Amino acid sequence: MNEASEDFKQRVYEIVRQIPKGKVMSYGQIAALCGSPRAARIVGGVAHWGDPSLPWQRVVMKDGSLAPGYPGGTEGHRAALEAEGIRFDDDYRVDMKEHLWRPPHPDQNSLL
Repeated sequence: MNEASEDFKQRVYEIVRQIPKGKVMSYGQIAALCGSPRAARIVGGVAHWGDPSLPWQRVVMKDGSLAPGYPGGTEGHRAALEAEGIRFDDDYRVDMKEHLWRPPHPDQNSLL
């Protein structure tokens, strides 16, 4: 892995570590905060192959859909989020209005 890729991965890790219980962020939101707004799929790759001790269950698609690559598939993803008190709509999507987390840093929120 080159230095730029490693730096991006470490920035993703830092953001994911901060997502509070009961909140979620989207892959694209994390990519934008890392300075690469079009890198949502790369964030997904980092999630899939990255440090399993991080709260990856708190990362969802921009419409609140769940990731099929999560351990246990979408059902496992949903169970992990429900255990944190996250609610879903009738289409099994996270209620993004209620659960979306925006980091407190004002400069970061302007990217979202």
